[in-house]
Amino acid sequence: MSIGYACLTRGIADLSYKTCRKQNATEENLLSLIEHNLTTLEAMIDYNHQNDIRLFRISSDIIPFGSDFSVNDLDWSKIFKEQFERIGEKVKDYGIRVSMHPGQYTVLNSKNEDVVNRAIDDLTYHTQFIDSLNVDSSHKIILHIGGVYGDKDEAIDRFISVYRKLEQDIKDRLIIENDDRLYTIEDVLSISEQTGAPVVYDNLHHFINPGESLGNDRMWIEKAKKTWSLDDGRAKVHYSQQQLNAREGAHSQTVRIREFMDYYESVRSLDIDIMLEVKDKNLSAVKCVLATKDEGAMKDLEKEWSRYKYAVLERSPKCYQAIRELLKDKDSYPVVPFYERIEEALETPLSANTVLNGVEHVWGYVKDSVLEKEKRAYVRYKEEVLSDVSSLPKLKRMLRKLAVKYDVSYLNESYYFDL
Repeated sequence: MSIGYACLTRGIADLSYKTCRKQNATEENLLSLIEHNLTTLEAMIDYNHQNDIRLFRISSDIIPFGSDFSVNDLDWSKIFKEQFERIGEKVKDYGIRVSMHPGQYTVLNSKNEDVVNRAIDDLTYHTQFIDSLNVDSSHKIILHIGGVYGDKDEAIDRFISVYRKLEQDIKDRLIIENDDRLYTIEDVLSISEQTGAPVVYDNLHHFINPGESLGNDRMWIEKAKKTWSLDDGRAKVHYSQQQLNAREGAHSQTVRIREFMDYYESVRSLDIDIMLEVKDKNLSAVKCVLATKDEGAMKDLEKEWSRYKYAVLERSPKCYQAIRELLKDKDSYPVVPFYERIEEALETPLSANTVLNGVEHVWGYVKDSVLEKEKRAYVRYKEEVLSDVSSLPKLKRMLRKLAVKYDVSYLNESYYFDL
């Protein structure tokens, strides 16, 4: 079983994709952006390997205007062939499984032929990208069924009709998912029977949109798993939790570890891959990987604590001390209580006094290196936080720039600036 996350890697300085406006999409700009984005992807793959994350969804935005051939007509897979092959070799050597997930406007069952053609162009782009990595057909592209347009049966028939006309290289990678409004897991399983497309089961979507179906997650995963062939690889599921006090279907800020472990214990014998859909991305992936290790080590928790500690301190000195006590017994592995205390701290509202406690600790790493004008800016921003704690992000942005400028690796690997 592998556990992974989608698209963005948080807590690492300068690790993000770049894009541009359509009017600025010159050949020179596109070449520069693609090179940067592939370099970023390679760094993300390295990060995932270092943290035992073996499942990763690549952002659809990695090639700017990749499916708009009138804007980006570069033969980018050939131009960057060497870089693609290097990344692909790492993916294979590390045992990482990658995927992509086109967005809501990639609709195969639209009544509008232009929309369908654009959707096929988008799937062609996604397929070309993954194919350029020279990885096998277990590396997938996830798609929702689309709209209903007043007649669900007709909409399903249109999807099946268009699907059957797709190029085989697209069909080899395409998997279909239940959604939270229109197409239930039973609908998608029925479509799979008629197309052969493997099914990815999404637990939160099913919770919101179960239709008339009964049964628990394990039952539906078992049914979905039967749609996967040997060439498709291990069956995948999407796992997410409802954000408390938010609109229905909103993904949680972080994976609540106790809730996840209950789910994990119910499905662990099924030999599936679990893609987490959660706002803190890799932070939750590391959390769940560590929590499900057969033999965890205290050093892994200590490493994570070094990344979380100032984000915890700025919210809850009580949780900060509780975690320090938890980590004193070097022969133990209290992974679930460790993350529960972190979750408790991160749910605690910010207050000026506790915030400044964390700020001062972080400032201590750079204060002897900074210029006089940077000291003055720090004092000014700190005073603003004292009068209005909502101005904290501005102070954190400044501290992050200083950490990067003065190459403070301990801070550059911290989650403090992202939480």
